[in-house]
Amino acid sequence: MSVSAFGFISWNKKRELFQDLAPLLWNSVGTIAALLQEIIFIYPVLSPPNLTPAQSNRVCNALALLQCVASHSDTRMLFLKAHIPLYLYPFLNTGSKTRPFEYLRLTSLGVIGALVKVDDTEVISFLLSTEIIPLCLRTMEMGSELSKTVATFIVQKILLDDLGLDYICTTAERFYAVGRVLNHMVGALAEQPSSRLLKHIIRCYLRLADNPRACDALRGCLPEMLRDGTFNACLREDPTTRRWLQQLLSIVGVNRVPGLQAGGGFEHML
Repeated sequence: MSVSAFGFISWNKKRELFQDLAPLLWNSVGTIAALLQEIIFIYPVLSPPNLTPAQSNRVCNALALLQCVASHSDTRMLFLKAHIPLYLYPFLNTGSKTRPFEYLRLTSLGVIGALVKVDDTEVISFLLSTEIIPLCLRTMEMGSELSKTVATFIVQKILLDDLGLDYICTTAERFYAVGRVLNHMVGALAEQPSSRLLKHIIRCYLRLADNPRACDALRGCLPEMLRDGTFNACLREDPTTRRWLQQLLSIVGVNRVPGLQAGGGFEHML
């Protein structure tokens, strides 16, 4: 059984108008199975990368419906207990930067983003039991600006949960993996600024600083560009992120950034 692309598009257009679409999708016999079939169907074209725009568009329509299910309070935990996010992980593990793959990567991240948007430790616990952190870090390194932003948002939401912060800071290797990617992203933003991406990066650093060992490490490895005013212009219209940056610099013992007005360590690994 297969659900047509036309049917997906029709459902997606109704998604914003029908508040109970998620329970209907979940409880309708065969619907979730059909959506998963659409996802599995394109696995063979992921490697070698032969995904066409039409195939990408079709599976992204299916993913949009799954995002609806992931977002709804009545179906979110059912969605997790069925381990449906795992079906999306092959899409996050692709390396192609072509438009069809980027669209697929971004839409898949949107489903995970919908899960973490509502603060729920049970959601974080499930995600930490999977490979979501390495997959997000991969996207943060090689995705488009928008994909990087969503992936960084997911990491930020995981860190904001105490369980997530403890998980990242339990070992030097995990802290280093996250810190290395954040550092590289800051360097890239110095050449191609993005205020929305920088906001999530700074919030990740600020949350890491809540862990004593991570805070000690950040004193030695926080990117110089966050200290020297490189991003003053980028943050001029964002008082919240300016305040976060000043809080971060204060916590790690760094003087205020010039010209920016505010509205048992890991060092050996860095």
